[in-house]
Order: sequence, then C-alpha cells, then structure tokens
Amino acid sequence: MSLAFQFPGQGSQAVGMGASLSDTFTCAREVFEAVDDALGQHLSRLMREGPEDQLTLTENAQPALMAVSIAVARTLEEEFNIGVDGVAFVAGHSLGEYSALAAARAIGLGDAARLLKLRGQAMQRAVPVGLGAMASLIGPKVDVALAEAAAAEGAKVGVCVVANDNNLGNVVISGDKAGVEAAIAAAKAMGARAIPLNVSAPFHCPLMQPAADAMAEALAGVQIMIPATPLVANVTARPTSDPAEIRRLLVEQVTGRVRWRESIEWMSTEGDVTRFVELGAGKVLTGMVKRIGPDAEAVALSTPQDLEAFSESL
Repeated sequence: MSLAFQFPGQGSQAVGMGASLSDTFTCAREVFEAVDDALGQHLSRLMREGPEDQLTLTENAQPALMAVSIAVARTLEEEFNIGVDGVAFVAGHSLGEYSALAAARAIGLGDAARLLKLRGQAMQRAVPVGLGAMASLIGPKVDVALAEAAAAEGAKVGVCVVANDNNLGNVVISGDKAGVEAAIAAAKAMGARAIPLNVSAPFHCPLMQPAADAMAEALAGVQIMIPATPLVANVTARPTSDPAEIRRLLVEQVTGRVRWRESIEWMSTEGDVTRFVELGAGKVLTGMVKRIGPDAEAVALSTPQDLEAFSESL
C-alpha cells in the first residue's frame, strides 16, 4: 500500500479544531505553543474559543490550519511511529502546500507560521474588499474545459481565470467582480450551477500579483531544505524535492491555478498511491479524492480517535 499525505486549505477552519489533540498529546500542544510564539499572538486560543469571524480572517485561518495539520503530523510520528518519510508524496491545497512542506521538514514550523500570516495579509491587501470575486462552478457537466470557456467569456469584461481545478463537477473561478459575474452567466448557459464564494479576496488569479511579489521577498529570506518526501506542487501537479524550485513554485502559486484534480490523478496513476490521508481540519480533500478516483482509499485524520484507528489499520 502506497500512501500520500494531503493537507487542507482555507475553508476547512472551524472553532475548536485541534483542541482534542492538544488536550491529549503533549507533542500537539507544543506545536500550537510554537506557532503562538512565532506569531506573537494567542492563535491557539482563537482556534479553541473563537470568535469564528476572527478565525475566518485569512491572516488567522491560514497559519491556524497549518498548525492543526502539523499537530496531526507530529502526533502520528511521535506517538504512533508513522513518519512523513514513510509516505510516497505530500501535497497541500493552496495554503496546505506550506503545511505539507513543514510536515516534510522542508520549512521550519515558525517560518511556515510567519509566512502564512504574511501571505494572508498580502492576499487581503492585494485587492480592495468588494472589487474581486470567486465562484464555484458545480454540476455533472462541469469540467475544467467548461470552466475555462466560461472564464474566457468573463475575461471579455474583466480579469477572470480558473483558480482551482478541484475535481470533475467542482471548478472554481476567480477575478474581477464583473468578470466573474459574466463568467457565472456563461457557465449557467452551459448547464452549470454557480455558487459565489464568501471570500475576502479573489485568490489564485493575476490580481494577486502584489501578494506574489510580497511572498517572493519573504521567501527569499527563508531557508528551504530538501523535503523528507517529494512535494506534488499545486501549479505543476508534479513532484519536486528541489528547494530552489519549491521556492519559485510557492510564489507562482499565489496567482496560479491549484491543479488539485491533476495532482491526485498523477499520484494515483504515475505515483501508484492507493491511499490518501488528509491531515488536519475537516474532510474536504477526502471528499475530493473520492470524486477524482472512486477506487482510491481516502481517510481524514483530525482527532485522537482518528489517529488511533488509522494506526491500527496499517
């Protein structure tokens, strides 16, 4: 059985996430304390107690989700002897790429927390609230070709691109509000449903270039090491272990497409992965895997009970 660890992105956050891990395992609690120290804020208290509107802020949600993922990874390693070096690949959805790299010890935990705090702030600053938009195109007819055609219609009136190719039946578009609204109308005419997303900025589109520039500057001052297991990168859907390439791809990822469907397909077919293990809050990626490859096994780990059951299944 070949395993891949996957790490969730924004939208999976929830008040109370990570609390049971912190209460049960010292190593998990130490992760949350280290992130608090790196950021100089009581992020772990916000995660445990809320309020939800503060946790959902991009600059808080991104490092918080990473912290939960790393708490799961460290607990697997220290309490259950299941290390990231024993899996075939790691991959993370958008911000989850930083979680994947921290789990694989390519980026230090404190650096990952500070980078994600900055990333959230820079993405929020890049486009004034209300000027950008994102929408999820869903339905049995929805694939990346339909989404690209709809986005092309939207691009006639403003910036509009495919942001996340999540799985067949779920593709996200992003850009100017006018461009996304035009793309939504085009997608509906093609037989898709469109759900506007409640996000604070249009992620993974060219409007995020100021945030990409900020991340390029920040990443230039951070040590990136060879990961313990290869990273399947968002923007290429292919594995890499080269620190210089990882640095470049993290910058490109801010404006580039999250090629999640292609990443899972590549790991399943070329990488011979048969079991995808989601580390962190929620089960969003587990659901995507089951839609991308019905024959692939997928499991989500976020509680002590989840970790114990997973350990016993190996």
